[in-house]
Amino acid sequence: MLPVIVRSADSLRNDIQAGPHRMIADEPVSAGGTEMGPTPYDFLAAALGTCTSMTMRVVAKKESIPLEGVEITIENDRMYAKDCADCLSTSGFIHRFNVAIKLIGNLTPAQRERMLDVAGRCPVNKTLRSEIRIDERLVD
Repeated sequence: MLPVIVRSADSLRNDIQAGPHRMIADEPVSAGGTEMGPTPYDFLAAALGTCTSMTMRVVAKKESIPLEGVEITIENDRMYAKDCADCLSTSGFIHRFNVAIKLIGNLTPAQRERMLDVAGRCPVNKTLRSEIRIDERLVD
């Protein structure tokens, strides 16, 4: 996997290079940005949504499920862990992604349930649900 390179200068705007692709990340004006691109959390939600959609597409094709399209709406927020009744963590924040999936096509109820099951198995979903380690280091 090629590295993603992020560059910034004297603002919150960041230029992103992912292989041959170029993107911009920024923050809203209300947060000190210029709103030239999605926020980092928008990118995180997009990663979850696109991975979910792609995973469902691959399985639908493999299993001959007549999935014509997918529309995924993702909302994310965070809450204090102490305010979460069904969470294991008791301190800090709990990040929550609400994922609404619209399946397009003439699917049976069993096929719809299969697609919902598959949605939770995308690699980004698994990554977000697992322990994550991030190692930072300074380089010249």
